[in-house]
Amino acid sequence: MSWHEHRFVSDVLLDNPLGDPNERPLWVWAPEDNERRYPSVYVLHSFGNSAASWFAPEPGTDSYPALIEELAPEAIVVLVDASTTLGGSQYVDSPGIGSYHRYLCDELVPFVDTTYPTIPEAAHRGVQGKSSGGFGAIVTTLLRPDLFGALATHAGDTLFEVSHRPGFAPAARVLRDRYGGSVGAFRAAVASGSVDLSDDGDRLLFELYALCAAYSSNDDGTIDLPFELETAELRPDVWARWLAWDPVLLAREPQHAATLRGLRGIWIDAGRADEYHLDFGATAFHRAVVDSGARAGAVHFELFPGGHRGFTPRYPLSLAWLVERLSSTL
Repeated sequence: MSWHEHRFVSDVLLDNPLGDPNERPLWVWAPEDNERRYPSVYVLHSFGNSAASWFAPEPGTDSYPALIEELAPEAIVVLVDASTTLGGSQYVDSPGIGSYHRYLCDELVPFVDTTYPTIPEAAHRGVQGKSSGGFGAIVTTLLRPDLFGALATHAGDTLFEVSHRPGFAPAARVLRDRYGGSVGAFRAAVASGSVDLSDDGDRLLFELYALCAAYSSNDDGTIDLPFELETAELRPDVWARWLAWDPVLLAREPQHAATLRGLRGIWIDAGRADEYHLDFGATAFHRAVVDSGARAGAVHFELFPGGHRGFTPRYPLSLAWLVERLSSTL
């Protein structure tokens, strides 16, 4: 088994609204021969990162690709790149960002299946991610159960009422005081590269804008804020568009509950001190998964000491767990 690097040219990302490249790096952990077939796991990076980020860990720590080499899973492992000018795509199709859901499902999966010795069935294909990648792992699986049969979400974006809504008033204040209350002025600052992402206020607004582009953008690429500029009060119509993507609420819908009941594996974890309060989101999503009737033996839930950083040692745990379940012939 070894790493293989590709430059994948996407048709669906061509002429995307942000002008981001449609040629993307793709790394695949795979065997050198095709004597047998393997389950596959797609790995989704977090907001502000890229597939290449997996190879550049913090000093003194091992990279996830190095840990995969050490684990040596009997599986095809795919590092997906969905980085954008706005920091990420949430792995959804959006007129404000591009068609990253179709890119993953309709382009990358067929490419990997025809290039490597995968078992090309949903029961033997999983998806793993952290933070926005964890959100992507959930939503991708719920939307495409014909492609994916297991998921692992590490502190995935969930329970928007708790994880996202508290940031609206601080973001509204930054937009008012630094950018004259103008979304256009902020977008121009993003385009010019003058937004200071080392500043807490600018970073909060940047993240919020990216989420708006994913959840509440319009056909012309403009975005709708989920709050009033002058008072930070919720705009119920726009907030409803956000909530339509909340994995906790999605899991309660009959068709998605049925999907959860059929999955081979659902790994959910988060740090107890998560700065975005995604430990509560993980707990709420786990509760919704249990309520769906998912098999107890197919669900792993864990809250561990720690925050939103330092997850790398946990990825091999869920990867090995997923591979075990995806390898089963049951």
